[in-house]
Amino acid sequence: MNTQKQKLMQAGGARLGRIKRELIEAVKVSASPLEIDALADRLITAAGDYPSFKTVRGYHHATCINLNSAVVHGIPTAEPFRAGDLVTIDVGLVHKGWHLDTSVTVSLPPVDPRVEKFLRLGQKALSEALKQALPGHSVYQISQAMQQEVEAAGYSVIRDLTGHGVGKHLHEEPNIPCYADPRTKNYILKPGQSIAVEIMYSMGDYRLKTGPDGWTLFTIDGSLTAMFEESVFITPDGQLILTR
Repeated sequence: MNTQKQKLMQAGGARLGRIKRELIEAVKVSASPLEIDALADRLITAAGDYPSFKTVRGYHHATCINLNSAVVHGIPTAEPFRAGDLVTIDVGLVHKGWHLDTSVTVSLPPVDPRVEKFLRLGQKALSEALKQALPGHSVYQISQAMQQEVEAAGYSVIRDLTGHGVGKHLHEEPNIPCYADPRTKNYILKPGQSIAVEIMYSMGDYRLKTGPDGWTLFTIDGSLTAMFEESVFITPDGQLILTR
C-alpha cells in the first residue's frame, strides 16, 4: 500500500476540512457566492495548494456553489444569499499532486423544520454510506446504504450523478452512484484506494435539467436539493475519512 499517498492525502484532507469549516461560517445573508469562492481560493492557495476545480477544462473557480433546486456545478455569482436559502458548497484542492474533494449543504435562517429534517437525513445517509467504505466491500454496498436512508424518509436520490474515485485526478474510477446499481456489485474496494463518497438527493423528483449557464444542474420539478461529500482513504483494516 502506498503510505506516501496516504500521508499526503491525510495532510491535504485536513487542510480541506478546515477550509470547509471556514466557508460554512462565511455563508450569511448578504454575502455572495463569489465572495465565498474568493475566500476558498485565498485559503487554498495561502497554504501552497491549488484549487482542484480549476483543473477541470473550461472552469475557472475554486468552488461550485448551488442554491435551493440546483444540485451541482453551480458557477458562483455576485447575487447575495437570501434568508431561507439552501446553500451547497462543493470545494476541492490539490495537495502535492493529490486531489481532495468535499461538499456540504447549509441553510440560512429562518430554517423551515422540514428543511432541517431534510439536511439531517442527508448527513445520516452519508454516515451510513461511509460505514460501508471498507476493504473487501463493494461500491454497491455504499450506494445501497445511501438509497435506503434517503428513500425511507420519502426523498429521492439523484440518479444522473455519482461519487467517484479521487487521487491523481479529481474524477477517477470507480463511479459511486447514489442508488444501488447491480453493475457495481463486482467493484470491490482495496487498501490504498481513495474515493469521494457523496450523497446527492432531492425533496421531490430526481430528474434534472441544465440551467442557462450550461453548467448548473437543477431539479426539473424545482424541489430542494442537498449534497454531502467526504474523501475517504481505504486502509487494510478500515478507512480514514480525510476531509471531515
